Amino acid sequence: MADPKPKPTSKTKRKASSGGPSSASSPAPDWLAEVQQLSYQQAQTALELCLAQLQSSDLEVEEMAGIYRRAEAYGDRCEAVLNTVQQEVIEWSA
Repeated sequence: MADPKPKPTSKTKRKASSGGPSSASSPAPDWLAEVQQLSYQQAQTALELCLAQLQSSDLEVEEMAGIYRRAEAYGDRCEAVLNTVQQEVIEWSA
C-alpha cells in the first residue's frame, strides 16, 4: 500500500511523541519525527488520505492499526500547528 505522507517542507522540529499509551515503553517510529516537521496543510492532507484508506479498504487488522496510528499523529500535528498559531495571535494582541 502506498505511504500517504507527503514530503516535509517545514524545518520546524519538535520532540517526537505518538501520544499513545505505549509511547513511553517503545521508541518512536522514524516516520513520527517526519510528521512533526509537516506544515498544517501537509498534515491535514495526509490525515484525509489515511481516513480514506480506513473507510474504503479491506485491511488486515495490523495494517489498519498502523494507518490509524499515522492518522492520529497527523491529527496531533494539525492541532500542534493550530496551537502555535493561536499562541502567536495571543502574543500579538497583548
